[in-house]
Amino acid sequence: MKTVLITGCSSGYGLETARHFHAQGWRVIATMRTPRPDLLPSDERLSVLPLDVTRPESIAAALRASGPIDVLVNNAGIGLFGAFEATPMRTVRDIFETNTFGVMAMSQAVIPQFRERGAGTIINVTSSATLAPMPLVAAYTASKTAIEGFTASLAHEMETVGVTVKLVEPGYAPTTRFAVNGEERMRGLIPEAYAGFANRVFAAFSEGGDFTREVDVAQAVWRAATDTSGTLRFPAGADAVALAGAR
Repeated sequence: MKTVLITGCSSGYGLETARHFHAQGWRVIATMRTPRPDLLPSDERLSVLPLDVTRPESIAAALRASGPIDVLVNNAGIGLFGAFEATPMRTVRDIFETNTFGVMAMSQAVIPQFRERGAGTIINVTSSATLAPMPLVAAYTASKTAIEGFTASLAHEMETVGVTVKLVEPGYAPTTRFAVNGEERMRGLIPEAYAGFANRVFAAFSEGGDFTREVDVAQAVWRAATDTSGTLRFPAGADAVALAGAR
């Protein structure tokens, strides 16, 4: 039985991914800042652990509690909509602490056990904003684009010791809590000078069309975890697949 550790499982992609791997018969370590065991099935193949990817001591404690793992899914992330001009640098740093440095810290923490075993997979969840950058998400896009470059480089490095590294690139998912979870962080980030433009952008998002569902991401993570072809990037959702093809 293989074991996967997934960060950011309190909602959205992480929660659905934990459910998907559990349904496939894997042992699942679902982590979140504030554990909610009620969100997932209760059985011996599923554990819910506290984990804050911005705190080294929290990472170490979670990995001690989880025991050896076969796959790490770096899904934890925070979103941000707003005009960059109005975004305080402390907010930009907060975004990078989770979306960028948190992914790097988790990866660095599991690499020794993977290297010693000569096997293991790291999957980093980024965004289709890295495929076709959009307005009003400059800081968020920067944090995710950094992980695209980090992952592509790390994949070469890890290949020499038998470890694989993958990217999953979700599209726009209106059914997740991306915006709701960031309401406090985003308050006041659309000043009057940008209001008309922002309204047009938000209207375009609400028009519908292809978008990404949580299950699309879970399935893409599963494909990445079980892939043997050497593929690096796995776009998730119809819109992300279209953007990847256009690129």
